[in-house]
Amino acid sequence: MKKRRLAALALACVMALTTGCSGGGGSTAGGAADTEAKTEAGAKEEAKTSEAGSGEKVTLKIANYAVLEKGYDEFWSSVKAGYEEKYPNVTIEWVTAPYGEILNQVINMAGGGDRVDCVFSEMIWLPALVDSGLAMPMKDVLDESFLNDYYANILEAHSIDGEVYGAPLYVSPSLLFYNKELFKKAGLDPEQPPKTYDEMLTMAEKLSTLTTDDGNKVYAFGQPTASVIVIGSSIQAFAANFGGKVIDDNGKLTADDPAFKESLEMLKLLDQKGYNPQNAKPKDLRNLFALGQLAMYYDNSWGFNGAKSINPDVVNFAAAAEPLKGGNGDGASTLQSHCFVAVDNGPEHVEAVKNFIQYVITPEVLNDYIANIAPALPAKNSMKDMEAVKNSPILNGAGDSVEKAEPVYMFPTLSEFNLELCALSQAVTVGGEDVDTAIEGFKTAVQPLLP
Repeated sequence: MKKRRLAALALACVMALTTGCSGGGGSTAGGAADTEAKTEAGAKEEAKTSEAGSGEKVTLKIANYAVLEKGYDEFWSSVKAGYEEKYPNVTIEWVTAPYGEILNQVINMAGGGDRVDCVFSEMIWLPALVDSGLAMPMKDVLDESFLNDYYANILEAHSIDGEVYGAPLYVSPSLLFYNKELFKKAGLDPEQPPKTYDEMLTMAEKLSTLTTDDGNKVYAFGQPTASVIVIGSSIQAFAANFGGKVIDDNGKLTADDPAFKESLEMLKLLDQKGYNPQNAKPKDLRNLFALGQLAMYYDNSWGFNGAKSINPDVVNFAAAAEPLKGGNGDGASTLQSHCFVAVDNGPEHVEAVKNFIQYVITPEVLNDYIANIAPALPAKNSMKDMEAVKNSPILNGAGDSVEKAEPVYMFPTLSEFNLELCALSQAVTVGGEDVDTAIEGFKTAVQPLLP
């Protein structure tokens, strides 16, 4: 897979999150002359398109962990109500499980003959869903005009072997969130966040001396390292800050890359100094940040909602900045998204899934989501001027981080590979191993997983 710089996206990147190139269009007309007059592309698109009035009753099973999460549940309830009002012949049935369980649940259900129709998915789940035979190519689901409105590099990031399998609602690199009030308390300028790891370490010395009003320790810097699939991508993002890779664009392991080793040495240093909470998940860091016990941490833009759900006052002290530059790196990150994946359960269900995706990924539906729930960056050209995105103080701090973001290399065993990356990060932190020894163990462990 070629290395991708999201330059085209960056031009639009002062933001948006959803689209509006809806599809739709009517049923095929009657006469032979009309049929001949259609272009091949138009005929293909029209054949996939229908309106609510088909009358065919459909129950649409959509796997969605987010309906269980505070701060997201109301949005998805309104999506269900709005879609069912527009398409009264379709009833949405949520298939739910906690975030860490939903992927396996969907695959296991399919093994038992119970296939969902659509999955609200992490981008990094695509290889598993494709490998299990569940994911449909999006060209067989979405209207051509809708699909073509996505930035080309975003479609490439959601592709496996040249086929697009995910329809992203939005994208995000890792952003550096920081607490402006803690910066002030430590005598630092809250409008001048660090730009390099060296600057961060200097600031961390002051920030780590702080305590909260009730005497709790303040951690200076947070990078998640717990055993969660998506954290493996976060660790790849951490390495990309230094210009490092753990697997190259052709699927070859590059764990001996000096820049990758440098990133692990930084992770170990942060642990040794007590700056980074050990073995933390993103939700742990969001909790600490919301409670004023974490000065800086890495998260995707939509993680802001998690912190705000814990403490609404976070909007008054939180800010975001570009990822830090380490070593000879330029502060690149990896790209992540939330996307829809379609499953083929017959023409009526695929039609309902198409209408659902093209209903949700519109400015009308997603504007309030971006403004009030989870800030995120644009995946589609038609969404670049959304007010909710342009006016977001969190997204405005992203700078050109999207331009420099690199998609995660996709292969069937990516989930297991990411968990081994988590184990590597734990080995050099809580495990106390030296970096070289830990890398050798990692290379042995991932050898059977490589594409």
